Amino acid sequence: MPDRDRSTAGPLRSQRKTEFLTFLVLAFGIWPIVAVGVVGAYGFLVWMFQVIFGPPGPPAH
Repeated sequence: MPDRDRSTAGPLRSQRKTEFLTFLVLAFGIWPIVAVGVVGAYGFLVWMFQVIFGPPGPPAH
């Protein structure tokens, strides 16, 4: 039994390291870029809407 535990310890440690690096890339790399892109796209959409239809509010006199 102890031999089996030792043989699986290496792959588990390697998998843990890979998953941790994947988490870091997602948490501090990809998701912040996606969030900025979504907010920027929404702002651009609102800006284009206001360019075409005018600013919100009651019509001017």
